[in-house]
Amino acid sequence: MPLTDREQKVLEELTLWESKLYGYEPNDFELAYDRYLDRSFSLLPVEVQERFFSLFDSGLFHLHSLIQGSQLQMDAKERILAAGRVFQPDLETIQDLRELPIEQLEFIAGQQIARHRIYSFVQGGMSGSGSKLVLGADMPAMAVINLRVVQLIAMTYGFEVNTPFEMMVALKVFHTATMPSRMQSLGWTELKKDLEQAEDYYFYQGNDDLTDVTWLEQPIKQIFKGMTIMIFRNKHLQGMPVISMAIGAGANYQLTRRVTEFAHKYYQMRYFKEKGAL
Repeated sequence: MPLTDREQKVLEELTLWESKLYGYEPNDFELAYDRYLDRSFSLLPVEVQERFFSLFDSGLFHLHSLIQGSQLQMDAKERILAAGRVFQPDLETIQDLRELPIEQLEFIAGQQIARHRIYSFVQGGMSGSGSKLVLGADMPAMAVINLRVVQLIAMTYGFEVNTPFEMMVALKVFHTATMPSRMQSLGWTELKKDLEQAEDYYFYQGNDDLTDVTWLEQPIKQIFKGMTIMIFRNKHLQGMPVISMAIGAGANYQLTRRVTEFAHKYYQMRYFKEKGAL
């Protein structure tokens, strides 16, 4: 079946986005930072490094399962189906959403994306308000918000995240989206490779290691954000720590913006693969 005008436009935008991803050139500072991080971690015994990243991976797996099985996520799933039924009343399952035109899927996904960007903005503002308790919970809260929105974007495009394959893919999408820009093309290539190697899209057969030294930049950024907030939290304007709140809100919003853009492009790519256009 030939692509509609809107599908053709989205496919062209996806191709342009992908070419920019592969065309990213790291600057000298980024290259020096990579070398420094690699050297620093190479000083640790291999067993310690493996244990460190294994704990990160295990935490992400458990967090994904916890979110996916929560009542909050079940309710969100029903809202996605209800939104789909506005366009197609006989829609029953998540897989049925694949039958909707891409402009309708974009609309539903856009609702999820906008909502979670606001959640991140508010969470960041709260973390910058001066409370050590809220600031300490900022990193776990951001992991929940961003993992959750990846799952919801996947469901919007008709992919349940409760099978081993889709669960692992959603985690890899989250992982790649939070990697430095200079590293994302490698993650994107691996995600596409996983699709090519999959036999039934149920069991996952690729590399199931998630985190490594290249991923540490994002947690380090979060730590530096927390330190900056601590520095400015006592500087008040009209009785409020406006500067630290702005830092927290801006940083969290940008992270979720980055994650949602990457996840949306990935599941749009899956949409076109399902249609045989890629």
